[in-house]
Amino acid sequence: MNLAISSRVILLFALVSLPFRFVGAQATNSAPADAAPAPDYHFVSSEWHPLLDDQLSHWERWLGAPHKSITTGLPPGTPLSNDGHEGVPLGLNNDPLHVFTVEMVDGEPVVHVTGEVLGAITTRDSFSNYHLRVQIKWGEKKWEPKLTVARDSGLLYDCTGPNGKMWNAWKRCLEFQIQENDMGDLFCLEGTCARLPVTKGLKRWHYDPAAPVQPVGAAAGSVTGDVAHLPGSFEKPNGQWNVLDLYNFGTRSVQVVNGHIVLATRDLAFVTGPDKTQTPLTGGQIQLQSEGAEVYFRRVEIRPITDIPAKIKSELGW
Repeated sequence: MNLAISSRVILLFALVSLPFRFVGAQATNSAPADAAPAPDYHFVSSEWHPLLDDQLSHWERWLGAPHKSITTGLPPGTPLSNDGHEGVPLGLNNDPLHVFTVEMVDGEPVVHVTGEVLGAITTRDSFSNYHLRVQIKWGEKKWEPKLTVARDSGLLYDCTGPNGKMWNAWKRCLEFQIQENDMGDLFCLEGTCARLPVTKGLKRWHYDPAAPVQPVGAAAGSVTGDVAHLPGSFEKPNGQWNVLDLYNFGTRSVQVVNGHIVLATRDLAFVTGPDKTQTPLTGGQIQLQSEGAEVYFRRVEIRPITDIPAKIKSELGW
């Protein structure tokens, strides 16, 4: 299977040549007025490109297997799953329960995710070398198989390969975890991997600080690996908007929660074959998860970068 990134990958060539574009979207020139104050980083471009509209025209829906606890709203004969993971997925753009809807609030689109079925909305295009900003807040509802655990969702990036690779719900990817009390953790899903460098002033990641780098995910021998972020909670109380920033450049990423760097990676890749051949990941699609909890997304915006901003690299000791 050819796992190369689609030819539609949006590439950044040079600031003075071809502009970074998302076809059909209108660019804005400033960050959201009520966003959390951002650190004084130097950006190479101030032009934001919204990825949301009232029709979700830049996204596709994918839904996995409905849990057996769902008793209404599905077409007769729809197969149900004992655990919400195994079974027959609803598939592409088949959303009879309206898990993903757009609500216009004060004139702007807000994606309402019920969380009732595991799945995601996925950008139609792929991206590389970008700064992505997303605002999220929790709703109230929770569903099986996660009815009694913390509210959970995720921002998935460098997504490649077929839909539903993970639990019939998500592509192979890296996950910027969105979960109560764990916002900013890293998960490596379905064969992806990363290395966490020991960083200047930020040496308290949950891994061996004596090692110069620590592999996670498939590189460490697991199909799905995770690593907790820098200790501390940087989340807003439930019901308030959180601002997540993701910097993805080359094979490195930096995850930021409400203005705080919480995790940094290098050597992003996916692993294949018995010899664990690593293929660098330098871009891919973006997914926003449905994972058993009601959540809202708004102001999903992207802009190009020619490097990780200098102040971030300085703080990380890169």
